[in-house]
Amino acid sequence: MKNKKKIIIWGGLIIVLLILLIPKIDFTSSEETSSNTNPASRMVPVNGLIIDTKPLQNKIFSNGTLVSNEEVELRSETSGKITQILFVEGKQVKQGDLLLKINDAELQATFKKNKSRETLAKDREFRYKQLLEKNLTSQQEYDVQLNELNSVLADIEFTQAQIEKTEIRAPFDGVIGLRSVSVGSYISPQTPIAKLQSINPMKIDFAVPQKYFGLIKEGKTVYVKLASTGKIFNGRIYAVEPKIDQNTRTVQARAVVPNERGELTPGAYVEIDIVLEELRDAIMIPSEALVPDLEGEKVFVYRNGKAVPLIVQTGIRTESEVQIVSELSKGDTLIASGIIQLRPNAPVKLSLVR
Repeated sequence: MKNKKKIIIWGGLIIVLLILLIPKIDFTSSEETSSNTNPASRMVPVNGLIIDTKPLQNKIFSNGTLVSNEEVELRSETSGKITQILFVEGKQVKQGDLLLKINDAELQATFKKNKSRETLAKDREFRYKQLLEKNLTSQQEYDVQLNELNSVLADIEFTQAQIEKTEIRAPFDGVIGLRSVSVGSYISPQTPIAKLQSINPMKIDFAVPQKYFGLIKEGKTVYVKLASTGKIFNGRIYAVEPKIDQNTRTVQARAVVPNERGELTPGAYVEIDIVLEELRDAIMIPSEALVPDLEGEKVFVYRNGKAVPLIVQTGIRTESEVQIVSELSKGDTLIASGIIQLRPNAPVKLSLVR
């Protein structure tokens, strides 16, 4: 019994000693110890890219409305009954084409009468001129015949002008719209006949905030996107309103865009990208490489195996990139990944990407 008690006591003591000693024993291998002390194991793996320059357009967005290059509502200069309609609705017409004719029977009769008077007046003026040259009549009598001739010519010119008012001609090339009159209708100068529009090129009316007043200038490029089809057309600004709208604090401008195929329609809504300036050597970096900082915004560059922070100034932003206007130079190596794990001058393991 005594031997059993001794064995139990000694066994208990051995177990207590083991419990006290096990935490102090280092079970790690020598290889693991050496790896923890190796500086390479503390390097943060990052991706980097070589900074290069590329062209960049500084653009702003606006929306606008398509407007005909020229537009007029056709009306008659005189009252009368329509005798002819010589245009087809929705078709092209040329400048000077006769579109509509009003009854001019009375004016034509007056014109013929005056032409007969002209012939007689010319003969009498010619005879009196010959008599005057032979001193067979006085200067006064000749002047009476000359004045009579001039009066008849004026009457003819007046009648011709009245006849021209009975003819409606196209003032420019364009597409004529739907007519609102018919042959036999009696019209007056207040009666609308149809609309004529020139749609090549097209104009675009739009507005931009007043802060861009100095940048919106004649000749600037615009990209016009038609909302219905998504197709993009190139145009240019040709006129800017010299006054800022006091109610909206915007600047009204107008651009012109070619429309050879007739794809643009007056009155349509369009989206516009306005190119304010063209930059040839812009430094652009991925947006995710830019880090907010108390002093502004910063990036990390790779120098001598370390991540060196730089406070930078930014410029134009696109959907995925940011322009850097200071500190970064062409040829610098920008750290583009692992940014959150980096500390100033931390050692990094770099892998270059394109």
